[in-house]
Amino acid sequence: MSTQFRISAPFTMGTTSDFNMQGTYHTHFHYEVYYFHSGKVNYLINDRIYVLEPGDLLLMHGMTLHRAHVDPEVQYHRSTLHFDPFYFEQFIQPSFATDLLEPFRKLQNVRLQLRGYEKAEVEAVLQRLEQHYGKQDSFSYQRFQAQLLDFLILINQLCEKPLKEKPVFPSSKEQHVQSIISYLDHHFNEDISLESIQSELHLSKFYLAKTFKEVTGITIFQFLMQRRINQSKIELIDGNQPITEVGYEVGFKHPSHFSRAFKLHTGFTPEQYRKQNQLHPTHS
Repeated sequence: MSTQFRISAPFTMGTTSDFNMQGTYHTHFHYEVYYFHSGKVNYLINDRIYVLEPGDLLLMHGMTLHRAHVDPEVQYHRSTLHFDPFYFEQFIQPSFATDLLEPFRKLQNVRLQLRGYEKAEVEAVLQRLEQHYGKQDSFSYQRFQAQLLDFLILINQLCEKPLKEKPVFPSSKEQHVQSIISYLDHHFNEDISLESIQSELHLSKFYLAKTFKEVTGITIFQFLMQRRINQSKIELIDGNQPITEVGYEVGFKHPSHFSRAFKLHTGFTPEQYRKQNQLHPTHS
């Protein structure tokens, strides 16, 4: 899976069934629906860790940094759907319905734990979407759009129910990693070291580094770099400040380091990225 930050089509859909697949930290302008069929996965969404169970449905508004950390020893099966919210509002959202994108805008990133009938119904809708996705005839495209509308109505119905379960961490390790991510999310633009994290969390820096890599699949400083790059992408699109100032604001000490790191992670220089995305609609 490659880093995504712009998708030209209004919809993209995929199903993965693999023993050895890892996701990279990424963001995108599309809204995402992720359904977990089976496997062993810790899903990281910004400063939250979800230990997934079959039947979990994740709703994500896209611009939050997210990544699936998959156990390669266990077969991984998931379905994903990305859709352009602006296209949905203009061409699919019916006048008789309430705002069907409200769960994405208000909840932004949430896990729904589906079981029984709800689980079966969502899996049936996903199968119908997959049946019509990508076909070239106009009837299949229309049926895909109709199924997407039905799916969004179903999601709104599911989101009316209060989320009774909070994220469960099976061990203290995940709780400690959660604390590290929360600290990095609030201090990413500062000068961060293992010693400063150790002082904040009152845990050995060696334990913190080892545990973070074990749970997330990447190092603390790889996560920190992705957090800074993600924030800089948002500021390059939404703001008009000079590119050098963007680099300073997200924690880079030198403009040249910011430029090199940004291109390494996105494939574009900051200037190219801003120019390419200037005219693309943005949302909060």
